[in-house]
Amino acid sequence: EETTTGTATATGTGTASDTAATTAPTTSTPQASSVVSGFSKDTMTTTTTTGSELAVVVPRNSKDLMEIIKEVDEYFLKAADSGAPLSSLLEISTSINATTTAFSAHTKGGKMYSNYECNLNPTSFWTRGFAPKLNEYRNAGVLVGGGGGNCMVGSHSSTVDRLYAWEKKLFQEVKNAESIKMEHEKKVEQVRRLEMKRAEYVKTEKAKKDVDKLESQLTVSSQAIQSASNEIIKLRETELYPQLVELVKGLMCMWRSMYESHQVQTHIVQQLKYLNTIPSTEPTSELHRQSTLQLELEIQQWHFSFCNLVKAQRDYIQSLTGWLRLSLFQFSKNPLVRSSYESKIYSFCEEWHLAIDRIPDKVASEGIKSFLTAVHGIVAQQAEEHKQKKRSESILKDFEKKAAALRALESKYSPYSVPESRKKNPVIEKRAKVEMLKGKAEEERSKHEKSVSVTRAMTLNNLQMGFPHVFQAMVGFSSVCMQAFESVYNQAKCIGEEQEEVKRLLP
Repeated sequence: EETTTGTATATGTGTASDTAATTAPTTSTPQASSVVSGFSKDTMTTTTTTGSELAVVVPRNSKDLMEIIKEVDEYFLKAADSGAPLSSLLEISTSINATTTAFSAHTKGGKMYSNYECNLNPTSFWTRGFAPKLNEYRNAGVLVGGGGGNCMVGSHSSTVDRLYAWEKKLFQEVKNAESIKMEHEKKVEQVRRLEMKRAEYVKTEKAKKDVDKLESQLTVSSQAIQSASNEIIKLRETELYPQLVELVKGLMCMWRSMYESHQVQTHIVQQLKYLNTIPSTEPTSELHRQSTLQLELEIQQWHFSFCNLVKAQRDYIQSLTGWLRLSLFQFSKNPLVRSSYESKIYSFCEEWHLAIDRIPDKVASEGIKSFLTAVHGIVAQQAEEHKQKKRSESILKDFEKKAAALRALESKYSPYSVPESRKKNPVIEKRAKVEMLKGKAEEERSKHEKSVSVTRAMTLNNLQMGFPHVFQAMVGFSSVCMQAFESVYNQAKCIGEEQEEVKRLLP
C-alpha cells in the first residue's frame, strides 16, 4: 500500500537519524518507542486535534537536527500504522481451509484456487511493530458492512478466491454444455435423415433415444450453469460489494491519517530553517557513511513502493470494473437492463475507477525523486571526503616515513663529516625532498578539512531543502487521495441509505 509510503519511509528516516548524528549534538532519549531512532514520545512536539481539524505542531522550544529527525521518524511510524486495518481486510483469511471444504462439498469435488493476491496496501513491508498491530485488528473479529450484509474483516481475499473457483466451475459447465449441444445437434440431424430415408424402426428409435438422453444432459448442465451463476451473483451481492465499500472506507481513513502525519512532518521540518547549530568538524565516520548509503537505499525503496502502490490500485479497480462488465453482461437476460443492485455495484466501481484515474501522482513521485537526488548529493560528497582522507593519510604516512629516514641520515652524517661539495650532500638533498613532502601533506590535510566542512554544510542544506519539498508533495497527494475516496464512499453511503428508505416505505 506508503508500497510503501508509510513503512518504507519509516525505515529510511531511521538512517536519517544517523546522518544527522555528526551534524548536530546527539541527545539521549530514555524508554524509546521507535526501534530505529530510539525516540520517546516524551520528547515529541505537542499536537492538537479538534473534531475534523488536522493535527498542528506546537513547538515547545528550539530543537537540534537530531530531535527534528526523530520526530519525523515517529510520524512515519504513525503513517505506517494507519494501513493496519486495511491490511487485515485484504489479507488471506486464516479460515481458508474451512472455506475450501465448504465449497468442495457444495460442488461435489470442486477445487479452490488461492493464487490471487491483492497488493493495495501501502504498508505491505511489515516493520517495527506493524505486524503485531495488524494481528490486533484481525483477532478483534470486527464485523464490517456496507449496503447490506456483514463480512468479517480479512475475508476479501477469500471472497475473491471463491468467486474465481465458481467462475472456473461455470466455465467447465458451459464448456461441457457446448459439447453436449453440438452432439445433440448431430443426433437431431441424424434422426431427420433416418426419417427422410424411412430407415429401420429400431435404428430410428435408437437415434431418438440418444437425442432424449442428450436433452436430459443439457437440462442438467443448464441447471448446473444456473446454480454456478446464482452462487457468483450471491457472492457478488452479499459479500463482494460490502467489502468493496469497506475497502474504500479503509483507504479513505488511511489516506486521511497519512495526510495528517505528513502535514505534521511538514511543520516539523520547517524548523530546520532556524537551526543555529555549528556544524561538527569531525570527519565522516565509516558508520556514518554507511548509514547515509542505507538512507539512500531506503528512499529508493520508498519511491519504488510508492509507484507500485499507485499502479496496484489502478490495476485492481481496472480489473474489477472490467470483470463486472463481463459478468453483468453474461448473467443478465437483457444486458441493457440491470437490476438496482447491479447498477449500484457497477456505478460504485466506475466512480472509484474515475477517481483513481484523476489522482495526480507525478508531483509526489517527483518529490521523492528530488529528495533522493539531495541525499545522493550527500553520499557523493561523503565519498569525495573519504577519498580526500585516504589521499591525505597516504601522503602523511609517506612524509613520516621519509622524515624518519632523514633523521637517521642526519645522525649518520655529522656536520663535520659532510663533503665539501654541497651538491653531493645527501642530507641536504633528502631534507629538501622531505620539506616538499611536508608542504604537500599540509596541503592535502587542508583539503580534507575543507571537504569535511563542505560535507557538513551540504548535509544540512540538502536536508533543509529536500525534507520540506518531499513532505509538501506527499501532503498534496494524500489530500487528493483522501478527498477522492471520501467522495466515492459518501456516494455509496447515500445510495445505500436511499435504498434502505425505499425498503422501509414499501409494504
